[in-house]
Amino acid sequence: MTYHLEFEKPLIELESKLAELNAMEKSMQPGGVSLQDEINRIQEKTQRLLLQTYSKLAPEQKVQVARHPERPHFVDYVRRMIEDFTPLAGDRYYGEDHALIGGLGRFRGQSVVILGQEKGHDTASRIKHNFGMTKPEGYRKAQRLVEMASHFGLPVITLVDTAGAYPGVEAEERGQSEAIAKSIEACFRAEVPIVSTIIGEGGSGGAIAIATADKVLMLEHSIYSVISPEGCASILWRSAEFSKDAARALKLTAQDLHQLGVIDTIVTEPLGGAHRQPDQAIDNAGDVIEAALADLQGVDGKTLKTRRRQKFLEMGHRL
Repeated sequence: MTYHLEFEKPLIELESKLAELNAMEKSMQPGGVSLQDEINRIQEKTQRLLLQTYSKLAPEQKVQVARHPERPHFVDYVRRMIEDFTPLAGDRYYGEDHALIGGLGRFRGQSVVILGQEKGHDTASRIKHNFGMTKPEGYRKAQRLVEMASHFGLPVITLVDTAGAYPGVEAEERGQSEAIAKSIEACFRAEVPIVSTIIGEGGSGGAIAIATADKVLMLEHSIYSVISPEGCASILWRSAEFSKDAARALKLTAQDLHQLGVIDTIVTEPLGGAHRQPDQAIDNAGDVIEAALADLQGVDGKTLKTRRRQKFLEMGHRL
């Protein structure tokens, strides 16, 4: 790991010590004193501390984990989960938006349409993908892909990872709110199964635009909220310094949202978060997505559409 979270400092110290001991063990001459017992002791201590730390994360710490730059992103999920992925570009109105990627592929032998936000992994890719903040043309592309999936009878998988829709002037000029609303409408109209997974951040309308699904899944340490903690704090307290209080009040963790009935299933992450074992995290998500699609298989389109609409109406009444 090259990036560490503030609350992980004790873990960092142990991992550094472990790396040092392993290096010494490898360089040691035959017949020398073995360090394996000490290595095993440090490994066990590290595992215990990981379990203690990640089993009781505060909401503001979950926010940090959800935003971890080494957490697997959309392109990582596609690379590992989807065979023969064929990206489809453009909204047929304005242009292409690299913040939202979508296309066709095979998920565990089944043809699907998959789409989601991509934040990027380094400076160049983050700029290219606009940090995962989608513009109107991105949401219109999402509409097009969902409508195409419905036309050809293909299930839809969406992966949500965005701080929110792009708030720039040009996005407003091109109809940001209308594009988000139409994307939600396209999901409600679709007569095919839709399974959505929040894999990192699920921010505001930028997330719900592609998360209006039959099954909404959420990784264990991801977040899903109407506004970011910083944005909430700046509105309520006129200062982002109160973001910790906002994170706790927003009920944005997977555990809170599952209890409230906003999401259907929590996807277990590897010990220490998805950023520590990305492939395992992706496989875990894939297993739950596969099970969710299996549950929806055989349900006719009109029933899916009716149940999906009722699901979100009841959520509004209940909350």
